[in-house]
Amino acid sequence: MTSKTETSEGAMAEYVTAVIGGQLFGLPISRVQDVFMPERLTRVPLASSEIAGVLNLRGRIVTVVDMRARLGLPKADDGQLPMAVGVDQRGESYGLLIDQIGEVLRLPDDSREDNPVNLDPRMAKLAGGVHRLDGQLMVVLDV
Repeated sequence: MTSKTETSEGAMAEYVTAVIGGQLFGLPISRVQDVFMPERLTRVPLASSEIAGVLNLRGRIVTVVDMRARLGLPKADDGQLPMAVGVDQRGESYGLLIDQIGEVLRLPDDSREDNPVNLDPRMAKLAGGVHRLDGQLMVVLDV
């Protein structure tokens, strides 16, 4: 599901990085449609707490998922507006609320590891592996 390119070093995967609750996540670039600032969210009555609402994005109705709630993290209290990453799943559009968007990383596909046994269980259920970066662990988000 990642965008892979062959180089002399082997297969490379590209990820859009995002920070949620201080943790670095990588989303396969092939799955990312948009990065946007969500405006005018409409709450959905009786929806789970993970659904922040819906919005109209260029004529499409997008369901917005609060990734902090999905990961069991408290709401952000830093006063910054959240950002969203747009993804499509089975023909439906979703926006994943994140704290901060990062850069695009190209990483060797063979550096991706299975989830460590000590990975927080809330993250492990959403993770499709990890990459160890300089002093930081990037959790690959299984969209």
